[in-house]
Amino acid sequence: MDRLLGSKHPRHGFVYEVNYGYVPGTQSADGEELDAYYLGVSRPLHTAEGKCIAIIHRLNDDDDKLVVVPETRIDLTDSEIAQAVNFQEQWFDCKILRTRTSSYC
Repeated sequence: MDRLLGSKHPRHGFVYEVNYGYVPGTQSADGEELDAYYLGVSRPLHTAEGKCIAIIHRLNDDDDKLVVVPETRIDLTDSEIAQAVNFQEQWFDCKILRTRTSSYC
């Protein structure tokens, strides 16, 4: 994690309401590693493993985000995901993509 729960964004000043990081050894459309929101844990984490349950696909930006949860916590609804990531995604048009369904955040 490079942005721990409760930390401030270095340029924009908002507070991270969830743990946020990247998947090492990957590359996204913006040339950086794939970013990931880590949901389902209420304490700051430096590293974590889990299961990707969704993708936040930004319609007006090329920086999609993975939604990762601990292996034992996979019951989040699209509404719960949208609410958890709203602190940052509120400035983007985005869609929550899953294997069979999708909804807008």
